[in-house]
Amino acid sequence: MAQIERIGKYQITEVVGRGAMGVVYKAFDPNIRRTVAIKTIRLDGTEEDTTQALLARFRNEAQAAGRLTHPGIVGVHEYGEENGLAYIAMEFIQGNSLREYFARGTRFGESDAVSTMTQLLEALSYAHEQGVWHRDIKPANLIVMRNGKLKIADFGIARIDSSNLTQTGFVIGTPGYMAPEHYTGGTIDWRADVFSAGVVMYELLTGVKPFAGSVEAAAYKVCHDNPLPPSQVRRDPPVPPAYDAVIARAIAKKPVERFESANAFLGALLDAHAAPVSATLSEETIISEAPRAAKIEPTNPGSGSNPATPTAGRSTAPPPGWDPALLKQIETQLARFVGPVAKVMVRRAGRRTLDVDELYATMARELDTEEQRKAFMATRGALSGAPRAASGTGPRASGTGPRPGIPTDAALTAERIEAAQRRLATYIGPIAKILVKKAAAQTTSSERFYLLLAESLSDMDRTRFLTEVGADASAGRLR
Repeated sequence: MAQIERIGKYQITEVVGRGAMGVVYKAFDPNIRRTVAIKTIRLDGTEEDTTQALLARFRNEAQAAGRLTHPGIVGVHEYGEENGLAYIAMEFIQGNSLREYFARGTRFGESDAVSTMTQLLEALSYAHEQGVWHRDIKPANLIVMRNGKLKIADFGIARIDSSNLTQTGFVIGTPGYMAPEHYTGGTIDWRADVFSAGVVMYELLTGVKPFAGSVEAAAYKVCHDNPLPPSQVRRDPPVPPAYDAVIARAIAKKPVERFESANAFLGALLDAHAAPVSATLSEETIISEAPRAAKIEPTNPGSGSNPATPTAGRSTAPPPGWDPALLKQIETQLARFVGPVAKVMVRRAGRRTLDVDELYATMARELDTEEQRKAFMATRGALSGAPRAASGTGPRASGTGPRPGIPTDAALTAERIEAAQRRLATYIGPIAKILVKKAAAQTTSSERFYLLLAESLSDMDRTRFLTEVGADASAGRLR
């Protein structure tokens, strides 16, 4: 491919990054004599529907960011189309994304975390006041410049006033950072940005994601799980407990329970910090060199029109002990009430039990109304290939897949708990002690106890762990 020398009036000087749909260039504006970044996407070479969807989001980015003038937001100068390319000329930023910082294992002290969040929330507050909410706040879209200042980038799926680029049946955003309403079909407003900012703050303070895992696992956790308070996750350096309540409110499941604005979030953060806030990150933390890999993301990773590519570790395999065809039937029935998230819900619950009736009861409790619960429970009898519903004297209605050899009726004893902790520690280390204590407090059944522990493992490790604890129990090896 021949090197492009000019796009519009801009003289191309070098390639900054490449993505699935286009290239980002460093360029020179000869009229104002300034360096700019030129972000491009191809208008050909893809299916027409895909091209139009990408183009709509690309234009939306130009319109959303173009109406915002704030030091914490990457400025947009111009949008244009020519020679099979759509392009946005924008402010040229020298720096690295927060994703790069996290990938390098950078540890943010309290002052740097608060400085980062203060800059982010100030920029979000401004954008919201202008009627724009970003809807994809995540580390990859937060750029730390070499002077320690933060800028928000990529408004490709932002909402402007009454416009809405969400396509029916599609979820837009990035799993693990999206608010629950993205998945449940609820109204998405500025409070979705508050949620995402809370997730970023959690990661800044602890170094770990509060809603980690595969796409499906992250979606389920966002909608149903509450992560450990940051002060209980990181001890070196310690996270002050004062931030626990701030983050808990920011990432509340219901929008009405979150901070009413980014500015309110900022006020609570400053109250918890109770000390002067630096306008920039510390020199010790700032990464001064360029990113290790000059590669940009597609215009909207994870969107309906441009789905994220599955990677190693993103497994959708059914939980051990279940017949995949049976689970698929249950997912189909549940999807009538909750939509696509049914797959996540059923497979997550399937890791907690091997009993069809218990699985059904668990799913029914997740539904909103008694009418929905009754209608869903009525589908139990329509399952083909499943054991009949258990009665008071009948056998358990269990999954028909290859069952791990775990005890199904043994009482949970101190010896079994200790042995399981030793087994689990070989997979996840010292944190096994915390997970074992939590699981033991939830049940007196050995089977359910082991299944609860197995949730923290990958599919391959989960099967191996369940087989090992089953063998230990059967042989009486509690060493």
